[in-house]
Amino acid sequence: MKTILALETSCDETAVAILRGRNSHSGSELLASEVASQIAEHEKHGGIVPEVAARNHLVHAPRLLERTTLDAKIDMSMVDVFAATSGPGLASSLMIGASIAKGLAIGFGKPYLAINHLEGHLLSPFFGGADSDGQIRPNVSLIASGGHTMLIRVHGLSDYQLIGRTVDDAAGEAFDKVAKMLGLGYPGGPEIEKHARAGDPDRFDLPRSMLESENFSFSGLKTAVRYLLPKLKGDFLADLCASFQQAVIDVLVRKSIAAPRKYGVDLVTMSGGVSCNRKLRRQLGEACARQGFEFKSAEAWLCTDNAAMIAFAALLRSQAGFESKLTEEIDPNLALAL
Repeated sequence: MKTILALETSCDETAVAILRGRNSHSGSELLASEVASQIAEHEKHGGIVPEVAARNHLVHAPRLLERTTLDAKIDMSMVDVFAATSGPGLASSLMIGASIAKGLAIGFGKPYLAINHLEGHLLSPFFGGADSDGQIRPNVSLIASGGHTMLIRVHGLSDYQLIGRTVDDAAGEAFDKVAKMLGLGYPGGPEIEKHARAGDPDRFDLPRSMLESENFSFSGLKTAVRYLLPKLKGDFLADLCASFQQAVIDVLVRKSIAAPRKYGVDLVTMSGGVSCNRKLRRQLGEACARQGFEFKSAEAWLCTDNAAMIAFAALLRSQAGFESKLTEEIDPNLALAL
């Protein structure tokens, strides 16, 4: 039985979680999970300001550490492994969480694990269910977030192959930029989704780029919206949001369905902030069902940045015998797979 304390500070969310693994074959129990959002701080800037994010991590982290240990009813000395996100992300933000976790590991004489933020997302669909026993089934994983859009072939824990990735904007980044063009709030994904519910997704014929490639491209779609806007008059917001959202979904679904057929797996997983989009979840799930694939998506609360997924990845790695050196540096450009 191992108890993991993990910190996630890759961008603008400060998060701490404590997870207890019963043993290598009987799953895990989330004892506490806290997230301090900085959306209000960054919304007025229309995006993340790295210096502001790092400063707020320093403010929030001590409070969250105290709260999670109280909620979990444990003393810090009872933690077996301290973990933190080591990349990818903002260097100034990553440094805060990694430094705290390393300091705690040194102070209490416990192991330290550096966790790839994207691996946290990739493993999160297996969290909390029958699959949370450390046996990661082969699958094709779609990770779609503000900074990343990629397809990964998962052979097992720590055995990943990159199938395709965005060559320009990530899906979440495109949502944010288009929302800004439309005068909507930040982050853009939930704002566009909200307006799209009342819109006609077929009103505007927007491009679906690189459909025959395993890679993604959303820059052209964003540019198409920019050129279309000056020509529009009257009530178009809901229809344009719906049309843009559907274009993104069509690309994500098509590529996510083509990959498992090509690589001979029968499970598709999805994670990352964009996977909170309910229409995307529904349409990818329906497409998988039509093709005879199983579909597993991370629960909505696990899709945005959080420390529970980092703790889960750390637990699986610890059970498999992994350990990181205290001298291991953060890497803002850390890759998940080649």
